[in-house]
Amino acid sequence: MLSDIEIAQQANLLPIKDVAAQIGISEDELEFYGKYKAKLSDELAARVQGNPDGKLVLVTAINPTPAGEGKTTTTAGLGQAMAKIGKKAIIALREPSLGPVFGIKGGAAGGGYAQVLPMEDINLHFTGDMHAITSANNLCCAMLDNHIQQGNELGIDPRRILFKRCLDMNDRALRNIIVGLGGKVNGVPREDHFIITVASEVMAILCLAADIDDLKRRLGNILIAYNYAGEPVYAKDIKADGAMTALLKDAIKPNLVQTLEGTPAIMHGGPFANIAHGCNSVRATKLALKLADYCITEAGFGSDLGAEKFLDIKCRYAGLKPSAIVVVATCRALKYNGGVPKSEVSIANLEALEKGIENLGVHIENMRKYGIPVVVAINRFGTDTDGELRFIESYCRQKGADFALSEVFGKGGDGGIELAEKVVEACEKPSNFIPIYDMNLTVKEKIEAVAKHIYGASKVNYTTAAEKAIAEVQKLGADKLPVCIAKTQYSLSDNPALLGAPKDFEITVRNVSLSNGAGFTVVYTGDIMTMPGLPKAPAAHNIDVDNSGKITGLF
Repeated sequence: MLSDIEIAQQANLLPIKDVAAQIGISEDELEFYGKYKAKLSDELAARVQGNPDGKLVLVTAINPTPAGEGKTTTTAGLGQAMAKIGKKAIIALREPSLGPVFGIKGGAAGGGYAQVLPMEDINLHFTGDMHAITSANNLCCAMLDNHIQQGNELGIDPRRILFKRCLDMNDRALRNIIVGLGGKVNGVPREDHFIITVASEVMAILCLAADIDDLKRRLGNILIAYNYAGEPVYAKDIKADGAMTALLKDAIKPNLVQTLEGTPAIMHGGPFANIAHGCNSVRATKLALKLADYCITEAGFGSDLGAEKFLDIKCRYAGLKPSAIVVVATCRALKYNGGVPKSEVSIANLEALEKGIENLGVHIENMRKYGIPVVVAINRFGTDTDGELRFIESYCRQKGADFALSEVFGKGGDGGIELAEKVVEACEKPSNFIPIYDMNLTVKEKIEAVAKHIYGASKVNYTTAAEKAIAEVQKLGADKLPVCIAKTQYSLSDNPALLGAPKDFEITVRNVSLSNGAGFTVVYTGDIMTMPGLPKAPAAHNIDVDNSGKITGLF
């Protein structure tokens, strides 16, 4: 059996100008990055502004195993299947982060015969967006430390600096560091921290910004520190917003690529869903809606993370109203939620499946709470037995949920035709999208609405640090913003070991921070970290390149 990268390398890609022509984009509206990648111009966005919107379909999932369960694969395959049934569809995805690529998961552009190409480029440097975001973030940090070094006119308190440096790599050694130890001329000594680029506020801002002016305004509003008088200091106060925007002037433009079968795919932005808001950019999604009859997008990890944030943050700010939600489920992940270790999820185990399938039920019910029709995509793996698949189908019937067996990994678009037809049917059903909480609630009330109605928690506890931070948010008048909860992806709770559909558990909020430029309050639960580390045997061990430039081992 061919690996993902071998399948990708054997594919015959269309010139990106031909992919663009399928959806009415001219060469003059493209900014080419080689033959198979292009950025979509601002002129295009302006031209199609008056077009009617297509149907918005969100792809989410149950709680996964550490290996991931094929949400991007399902999204790519669904887009390909839409073309098979004569529907004009575009998929809108996030860009992969180098952290997971070299860490646990390997490549993140789909798999098998449902991939987005060119997968090596997409998984590595792509069009440079991640580097631009990293540079803009770290420019602000450099200017902040320089301001303190050069006399500190604003009276910034080095003990109360909030804005962190970032790097798009899993590097636990940089989580907590000391900077400025080179003597008087090399900077004021202070404690500093690195986070992964995809968890940065700059990433969130890029994904939520409407245009360059909105981007600059949001960047200027980043809360970077407090001064000695306890007053807030923003990025615009150190005059960092203009230069940061200059670094992002190209990165804010969405990227056009294609699936293995030539379906247009817009990839832009890449915030993690367990420590950020987990959705691709508003600009990319809105552009896809103007260019096609169906925009199929995804949100990271399970519906308790990416989908909740997509619906309560992104849709709220962008005025988006989804027509249908696809919940991806696998036998593997359900058995994992039934207590089977990751190393044994490929072994038939109906007892564990019966125990873990309650997790699917929670995700179906949670998505229904938003008033949107739900379709379950049963993503088939080669190790699944007919008995296991029939059991999942029977459970979906009991829950009154539409479902389809998805075999896009092995069959491409042909393996997703039934799913595509179910999604089209769902899009024609009444949809009455309602966010899970009202913006006028307090910070705690919003946290508790998500914790109780989506996670199923019985109570939310707050540390002293969290209580103090919430009070600071309220003092700044930012308590009416949405909440972005950072939580483990492996459980509905904040404990990754509490699998399935736990009940009567409590969530602990250990800290809160204000992403003022992005427009939400970040809530940290459990032991979630904003700078992941590499596993003992990282995926990077298997990645190589030969003298001809051919890459191997990239998933």
